[in-house]
Amino acid sequence: MTESNPAPLSDEPVAADLAPEAAVASVSPADDRSARTRQLLGMKGAQTGDTSIWKIRLQLMKPITWIPLMWGVICGAASSGNFRWTLENVLISAACMFFAGPLLTGYTQTVNEYYDREIDAVNEPYRPIPSGAIAPSQVVTQILVLLAAGIAIPYALDQWAGHTFPTLTVLALGGAFVAYIYSAPPLKLKQNGWLGSYALGASYIALPWWAGHALFGDLNATIVVLTLFYSLAGLGIAVVNDFKSVEGDRQFGLKSLPVMFGITTAAWICVCMIDLFQAGIAAYLVSIHENLYAAILLLLVIPQITFQDMYFLRDPLKNDVKYQASAQPFLVLGMLVAALALGHAGV
Repeated sequence: MTESNPAPLSDEPVAADLAPEAAVASVSPADDRSARTRQLLGMKGAQTGDTSIWKIRLQLMKPITWIPLMWGVICGAASSGNFRWTLENVLISAACMFFAGPLLTGYTQTVNEYYDREIDAVNEPYRPIPSGAIAPSQVVTQILVLLAAGIAIPYALDQWAGHTFPTLTVLALGGAFVAYIYSAPPLKLKQNGWLGSYALGASYIALPWWAGHALFGDLNATIVVLTLFYSLAGLGIAVVNDFKSVEGDRQFGLKSLPVMFGITTAAWICVCMIDLFQAGIAAYLVSIHENLYAAILLLLVIPQITFQDMYFLRDPLKNDVKYQASAQPFLVLGMLVAALALGHAGV
């Protein structure tokens, strides 16, 4: 299948097309505010036409995606069993969350925006690069600055923690490498639905968890294996994001799960991964006699199943955002429950 590429993007920003007056008049102030908020957070349904370069740069970094990484650091600190509520520990944790969230997740999203600019011209033409709001050369500069800062901070944290081996720096470099090969040719892991989605899931669960754990404790093989297992639930979450991009993925030959298996089958694969691997973690907690934590984790899976039936399985194309907003708080709370159990058990 021959790919049809849009016309090359100029290195100079161009003005966004102006909407007809009638269309502008039909947009209510509330809708306008909602569209602007979605633009800043990097969400679907964003507004185009903002000329502030700093708002455009923020949009490239998709702030809505920082939260899971920052939460993962909290989970890692909890699973270490060594976190204590002191001002120093809170500030150190905040620094770790900053490099995992705004810096390296921002780097990841900006790299993805850069290499997906042709696909986004089909799927999400309001995004900053295809809309002409920012030049590709400016995006490259942003990528390099975020990467440099995202490596400098974990290096300083390694010094604070007294690591003889620079664990956090290596995790940052490894995460940055995975983020690059996920989006960039020739590997472009996202072209493979299974491999790309798992790389994304592990980056959102395992990597920040390891960073938080290593900051306050010793990262060990058990924690590594358990979080990689947990990341299979994250694979399901990653697949949810593929449903909005089916048209462009088909056109450009990206084999996401919705493209490979169809909308309905991919939706079932997605929810089964999310539920079964959380249940698997609960089973492990039972095996180490953390029964109360295991019961709480299983109870948190129930509302996720409910929202899957109410929204996602009925229409994944229409309800993907609504499902994520409803169900994901229970998943991330379950991650913290599991982390507290591991810290309590001294795993």
